[in-house]
Amino acid sequence: MAFFKKYNGTTNTKLLRIERLIWTLIYGGLLAIVLGAFVDQQEAQDAGLFYNLGGLAVAAGVVLIYVRSRMREEDH
Repeated sequence: MAFFKKYNGTTNTKLLRIERLIWTLIYGGLLAIVLGAFVDQQEAQDAGLFYNLGGLAVAAGVVLIYVRSRMREEDH
């Protein structure tokens, strides 16, 4: 019995793309927010852009998690 179980994912390419997009948006958005915190010390106007874009990306990722939870994998 393994502590971490391997997630084999889905074979449906549409669902796979959505799952990849979700995590890309969430992690990319969080990275943009952190970069905004570093830029905030130098250029306040640019930091606001990073905060806004990062927040939108994270929000889009969260919405896509809900959308993905409502999708069903077709029986093959």
